[in-house]
Amino acid sequence: MIRSFLAIELSETIRRKIEEVQKELKLFHADVRWVNPQNIHLTLKFFGNIDESRIDPIIESLEGLLRATFPFPLSIYGMGAFPHFKNPRVIWMGLKEGREILEGLQKGVDGELKKIGFEQEEREFHPHLTIGRARSSRGRDELVERMEKYREEEFGHLRVERVVLFQSDLKPSGPVYTSLRELELGS
Repeated sequence: MIRSFLAIELSETIRRKIEEVQKELKLFHADVRWVNPQNIHLTLKFFGNIDESRIDPIIESLEGLLRATFPFPLSIYGMGAFPHFKNPRVIWMGLKEGREILEGLQKGVDGELKKIGFEQEEREFHPHLTIGRARSSRGRDELVERMEKYREEEFGHLRVERVVLFQSDLKPSGPVYTSLRELELGS
């Protein structure tokens, strides 16, 4: 059994920008577990633990959809939080340009995978990049005040050219992601 998910990788430029923002937010000593920028990606589908024999059917079921989806630009824009900006549990960066294409791609992925027995997502897809998770309210007010600065910030652009099927190994030091297959868009 392998723990796996389908996602879009970020560019190194975007990862460096996330790291800069996290570095500034860490100055407020809020009780937040910050996500390593190398582990941040846009998840399209989380599979959980699956048998390795399901990898080829997953790839085959997505080939037509991905061939029909051409590379597209995506802009990382704004900062927010779940459940609410003033009470952050999950701190995230949002998306602007290309968001509709991404939402359509995710819906298509979910539909194709349903045909081979995977449950469709019940929750609505809210594409975002999780950059941190609050563990308590310590330092929250100062953190929220600083996050306000980034609410309408442009963090950069990337061109989505492929999706990646990742394996996720949970280690005491944090998750380790390994690329199992890369699927090019529009090819």
